[in-house]
Amino acid sequence: MNPPAAARGRPRAFDPDAALQQALELFWRQGYEGTSLSDLTAAMGINRPSLYAAFGNKEQLFRQALERYLSGPAACFDEALREPTARKVAGRLLQGVVSQLGDPKNPGGCMVVQAALSSGAEADPIRQMLAAQRNDARTALRRRFQRAITAGDLPAGTKAGDLAAYLMAVVHGLAVQAAGGLSRKELQAVADLALRTWPG
Repeated sequence: MNPPAAARGRPRAFDPDAALQQALELFWRQGYEGTSLSDLTAAMGINRPSLYAAFGNKEQLFRQALERYLSGPAACFDEALREPTARKVAGRLLQGVVSQLGDPKNPGGCMVVQAALSSGAEADPIRQMLAAQRNDARTALRRRFQRAITAGDLPAGTKAGDLAAYLMAVVHGLAVQAAGGLSRKELQAVADLALRTWPG
């Protein structure tokens, strides 16, 4: 005997989008290993079977939360790459990072940096994924700066790889300092200093 029509395909009793946002904010505050399944189910307002059914395991949930983070709060990176000059790329990126880090509505620091500080065997796949993400970001900046050198927008002697690594180091340093309590004004001062030392 088939179950009643109302029982088949019953809609979830929670909003997956809102639940994913709660997971994102929790991972952002506590890092990957610092966030337990009990923390997640409490914050998302669901039980473990519902979490597994909707998002998979903890690692799969983190990957979905990270995608949401990169396309939302951290979208300034892709936006910066579209700027017409290398200096404007750096300026747009740094301003976006300062705005995100200095927004009191956001958890402190950067989700990518917070999660990268995880330790232990459980977090190895996450560390590897985040390392690949950071490498991809640095590579994208290096290619953008190499095009700027070729176009004469940056001095001919500029090393695109070094400049990309420098900018990423400033961005990640800002995130660590923000997590430690640096004010938006102080973060902005660091970003301004980085731009004052920009080549050309």
